[in-house]
Amino acid sequence: MSLEVDRVTKRFGHVTALDRLEFAVPRGAIFGFLGANGAGKTTTMRICLGILEADEGAVRWNGAPSTELSRSTWGYLPEERGLYPRLPVLDQLVYFAQLYGAPADRARSEAMRWLVRFRIPEYANRRAEELSKGNQQKVQFIAAILHEPDVLLMDEPFTGLDPVNLALLREAFLELRDQGRTVVFSTHQMELAEAMCESVAIVDRGRLVAGGPIRDLKRASGRRIVRIGLNGTAGTGWLDTLPGVIVRSSGVDRTELELTDGIEPAAVLAAAVANGSTVTHFELDEPSLETLFIDHVGRPADDGERTLAS
Repeated sequence: MSLEVDRVTKRFGHVTALDRLEFAVPRGAIFGFLGANGAGKTTTMRICLGILEADEGAVRWNGAPSTELSRSTWGYLPEERGLYPRLPVLDQLVYFAQLYGAPADRARSEAMRWLVRFRIPEYANRRAEELSKGNQQKVQFIAAILHEPDVLLMDEPFTGLDPVNLALLREAFLELRDQGRTVVFSTHQMELAEAMCESVAIVDRGRLVAGGPIRDLKRASGRRIVRIGLNGTAGTGWLDTLPGVIVRSSGVDRTELELTDGIEPAAVLAAAVANGSTVTHFELDEPSLETLFIDHVGRPADDGERTLAS
């Protein structure tokens, strides 16, 4: 059982927003759908939902074309909020659930349970426009899941959330996964995607440029990363002069280096000692998901493409 995006192509006039895009998401997985602004993520989700029609290819859930599925199969959290600003929160949550066939009484009790869990039960009878953006985000999330869909499509669900609310939403994602639901979400927060997802699809200009289990993507890159922490009067500037070493990023207490062919981690450690530095941290690791993402998507696209395919 899986969600299949099978060679989907979508054009807007002369712009190809999706170009034979293809990936699969297993049932009961949290899947990261990653790409720069305008890569085609929102367009793909709208095709899954039937809001847009693909020019070529198909989307299937458990082998059935998405065009033949009940709308209740899907839960959708759009990047732009879709709440009625003047309608009380609880009333519109019940209304949205009823649109998918959920009984009003059950929808009301489940909505209140989620409002309590998200620490906003006092807003049940407040108008949506009176809530902060973060709290509106949580209400929108509840609206997407109340009818218990099989597949959840979440477009930038963590944008604008403070650390506490981000943790609450992340816990909710994990619970839905454990219930067997399939969660596909787009995000620009690579650390979050790396922590939550086993597999990802990275798209650029409507094409799949990398995809599969994160572990396999890292190993396939063949890159070696050293994270080193240094104390001493020599600082860290001398790392730029080491042959075979590329400084990827510098933080307050650690510097990330990439080692090219011909240099071993021990040579970096020896150079640090020779420069009179005290090594407080030394770690050999694979590249981060953020590094892999930049490798594949780190170049600009045409303005028209960025505008039409978000």
